[in-house]
Amino acid sequence: MAQNELRFIDEARINVRAGAGGNGVIHFRREKHVPLGGPDGGDGGEGGTVFLVVDGGLNTLLPFQRRHNFRAQNGRNGGGNNKTGRSGADLEIAVPPGTVAREPASGALLGDLTESGQRVQAARGGKGGRGNARFATSRNRAPRVAEKGEPGETRDLALELRLIADVGIVGVPNAGKSTFLAAVSAARPKIADYPFTTLAPNLGVADLGDYRTLVLADIPGVIEGAHAGVGLGAAFLRHVQRTRVLIHLLDGLSDQPLADYSQIQSELALFDSELATKPQVIALNKTDLPEVAARLPAIRAQFSERGQPLSAVSAIAGRGVRQLLQQAAELLAATPIVTSLEETPVYRPPNDAADFEITREPDGCLRISGERIERAAQMTYWEYDDAVLRFQRILEGLGVRSALQQQGVCEGDTVRIGQHELEWIE
Repeated sequence: MAQNELRFIDEARINVRAGAGGNGVIHFRREKHVPLGGPDGGDGGEGGTVFLVVDGGLNTLLPFQRRHNFRAQNGRNGGGNNKTGRSGADLEIAVPPGTVAREPASGALLGDLTESGQRVQAARGGKGGRGNARFATSRNRAPRVAEKGEPGETRDLALELRLIADVGIVGVPNAGKSTFLAAVSAARPKIADYPFTTLAPNLGVADLGDYRTLVLADIPGVIEGAHAGVGLGAAFLRHVQRTRVLIHLLDGLSDQPLADYSQIQSELALFDSELATKPQVIALNKTDLPEVAARLPAIRAQFSERGQPLSAVSAIAGRGVRQLLQQAAELLAATPIVTSLEETPVYRPPNDAADFEITREPDGCLRISGERIERAAQMTYWEYDDAVLRFQRILEGLGVRSALQQQGVCEGDTVRIGQHELEWIE
């Protein structure tokens, strides 16, 4: 396997964690000549947010094979004299152009990153907790209540790299795709006369003259069942999705070029129904060989019956390759640009009816589960009575108290919320 093929990595799994917010503090102003100075506990700083940012100098996801966990900086705690803690620094994770980020569990699209400098939020930093100065009222001038910082979001991400190219070159193994790419560009892919020589997609830039260029991607050979992972499988079919036009290269030495063409079209359609409808030019390769040249009229007639023109090229001899590129360029000019693979993801708030769930555990204790209630518990200073009373008001507001009573909670029962274990008191 060639060295450049070893470096090409187009899938990765990472875990990102945003920074937690800093804690708000309980503090009272105490100076020699200022009696009853009042609360002056400051707020905690915001936790750092994690972003994915496109770096045009990258072309592989190899760095994520060595490092899987990424952590943003936590916010600092607040201080007395109404001092707000410093916010944690955001973390920017560089990814190559063409990276698609998804949540593995749901498959939901987080971002489709194609342009240099483009960024998408991967995990939001936690809010800083409020200090006791924020809880002072005319009725409670000395509150002994504050909030701990909100935890930052944690998220698993599946990254895929889909090559950004104008034209994708497809065909069965040994059709001559790599030879064609080497003939029209400065790319130097590995070339040999055995199947699956190309184990990683190759990119090349072809000069059409008049300052016009085409970016081409040589997609490894597709065989029957590739959409389901047979052979090189779907691992490289995803790269075809990004291209706008296809060059379908046929092996002139094949016994049935038309059957090969139909097989590739079927695999493309089974992987993604839109792939088989992409504009494409079809060419028979290796026409410099006498036996192929002799069969060319019959093969061209078969495609003509289907209403599909067939070009004749010899990638190794350089015959017809420039004309084929011009055809692809003309087709590309007439094809609209698709800016994204899918619709931009839209955030939808969770259903209020499912904010929490109460279950009874094997040891008889009740557990309250839910993002909002668990976050509130984690942000509570349990050592202060005022903070505990405030948490009880949160239980009332969310309807947790009445739900617990419906579950038959009794005096002295143990109630668990996240990592906290509480004793129920009426």
